[in-house]
Amino acid sequence: MRILIAYATTEGQTRRICRFASDRLVAAGHSVELLNVGDAEGLEPARFDAAVLAGSVHIGLLQSELIAFAQDHAAALARMPVLYLQVSLAAAGQDAEEWQELREIADKTVAEFGWRPGRIEQVAGAFRFGEYDFFKSWAMRWIASQHGQKVDPKADREYTDWGRLAEVVDGWAATAAEQR
Repeated sequence: MRILIAYATTEGQTRRICRFASDRLVAAGHSVELLNVGDAEGLEPARFDAAVLAGSVHIGLLQSELIAFAQDHAAALARMPVLYLQVSLAAAGQDAEEWQELREIADKTVAEFGWRPGRIEQVAGAFRFGEYDFFKSWAMRWIASQHGQKVDPKADREYTDWGRLAEVVDGWAATAAEQR
């Protein structure tokens, strides 16, 4: 299949996740275009057989450019198998209320897309202290402390479960290939 992976990222973890997905799909024999939605001008999604969209949750919202991309290309994306990866630190935890909030954020985001992806997955993100300014670093340390996590503000900490992500991407690609 020809697969588009379109993403928006704030500190870079979503880009890493998308590169990982791209590598898996290419290794499985698919053709992949990996694209930051900020660079999508002139893109025609209809030339792809399937797509992966990915963005990260920050203060309950996804990047507006990902939502705009999904809206702008709604007709083409709605006709193909789409995997939507929503990246957040909350997905690393087991708190039922936080997971409910993640589902609500995904539902709200998808409603803004104007169409519904065939599969929605939550993916744990990372603390990227190297990317934070003083205030965001302080806020992220406070969030970690509220969850009983001790973090080193001089080191990034990744929570992405790469094995689970591999299963998600592989399973979605197999299903998408059957649908095409």
